[in-house]
Amino acid sequence: MADKVHIKVVVNGVERHSEVEPRLLLVHYLRETLGLTGTHVGCDTSQCGACTVHVDGQAVKSCTMFAVQADGSSVTTIEGLGSPGSLHPVQEGFWEMHGLQCGFCTPGMIMATVDLLNKNPNPSEAEIRHALEGNYCRCTGYHNIVRAVQYAADKMAGKVGVAADD
Repeated sequence: MADKVHIKVVVNGVERHSEVEPRLLLVHYLRETLGLTGTHVGCDTSQCGACTVHVDGQAVKSCTMFAVQADGSSVTTIEGLGSPGSLHPVQEGFWEMHGLQCGFCTPGMIMATVDLLNKNPNPSEAEIRHALEGNYCRCTGYHNIVRAVQYAADKMAGKVGVAADD
């Protein structure tokens, strides 16, 4: 068995120290070691995006990254956005615009959307669809997901409720 490696990662604002196997994927570290099960394992091949998290502010598919690669980094998972009493605008958008059905892809979609809106606060429909190409949803037709992103963009720009009136 390989020797374990010490890592220090700030996850959702909390500094974590762990001894991990060198080949442990970040998604499994988050789920199994830290108990943060909002990050989903969908395909293990980086095709579906269900495992999307932010590493140092960038969206990353955590099934393509080893936990040791996150050493010294800041990681944000779906659990690090908003709170039950105060949803992040993207979470609110998915709720208000019915951007989910079974919910399996939703954490990854939300994390990819936050990354998009951090880079482009006013994306067009085409830009939204392009940004979410790496995140698959098997339940919806994506229409409400796009509406959820538009709602969140409007909410973050201070135009609360504009997208809801469409």
